[in-house]
Formats: sequence, structure tokens, C-alpha cells
Amino acid sequence: MPRSAAQPKYDDPRPLVERPIIEAGDENSRRKVARTVTVNLAESPLSWLHSRGHLTDRQLLAGEKLRTDYEAAAMGPQVTMRWENIPLSRQRRGAPGGLNQTERMISAKARFDDAMTAIGPDLSDIAWRVICAGETMPVAEREMAWPARSGKLVLRIALDRLAIFYRLPG
Repeated sequence: MPRSAAQPKYDDPRPLVERPIIEAGDENSRRKVARTVTVNLAESPLSWLHSRGHLTDRQLLAGEKLRTDYEAAAMGPQVTMRWENIPLSRQRRGAPGGLNQTERMISAKARFDDAMTAIGPDLSDIAWRVICAGETMPVAEREMAWPARSGKLVLRIALDRLAIFYRLPG
């Protein structure tokens, strides 16, 4: 029996889920339609925009650098205690190699703050929502009470400023 495109293989690294399509209308008249759409949960809104030609490679790289700094600074919600800095044995150890976890978090937080300052106060909100928080563009536009399809242009300007801040070629 042939496997349909909507059913991922067990060794497929992309977490795909089926979501029902809900018909537009007011709250009382909404009803589920028999159709579904396959969603890749691992795909960020930034990579989604890039894969459809809305962002350049340089803009994608700038956004990914900001997201990396955001995650390295551990500014998102945490579930449990960190166990990385606990010694594994009581034997003598050599000199530590590089920065410890706390120092890496502090430097990533400083880079993140500097990047958000470089973007500017008027563009940092859309950049944080889409890049760091992972909100989709329609959700971010709705939350900020912007007109539909205006967020992509503003995000592109913010990503260009980020690319200049991170000194990316291009």
C-alpha cells in the first residue's frame, strides 16, 4: 500500500501534524471542514518566509543569529534546574576551557540587548515576536493591530538592520 504524503515515515526528522481547517465566520457559525492541512512543527516562521522567497539568505541568517543569542541567554521560559555546571567527579580537573555556562549566558544576553538596540524601538517588537517568540506573521500583525500583510515589510527592514549589526556579508 503506497504511503500518502501526509503520513510521515517513522524515521522522518520533521515533526508533521495534521490540523483541521476551520471555516471563517463569526464564533457561532464556525464549523470544522473535512479537510486538513499538514504542518511542520519544526519550521520557524522565519524559515517559512525564507522558503517562499520573502526573505533573502542574509536576512534569514541575521534572524537565526538573533534567535541563537536569545536561546543562549536562556531568556525563554525554563522548565527545570540546569545541571551543566555540577562537577561529575571529585578528581582534580584542569583549567576550564573557555567560558562557563553563566558567562556564556551573560555574553549572549548582552549581544541580544545590543542587537535589539541596533534594530530600534519601533522595529524590535515585530522582530522579537516573529524571530524569538515564534509567532506567525498574521498573529503578530493582529496582536499589534497592524494592517494585514504589512508585517513582512517591517520585518525585512528589521532583519536588514540586524544583518548590519552582525556584520554579515552581502
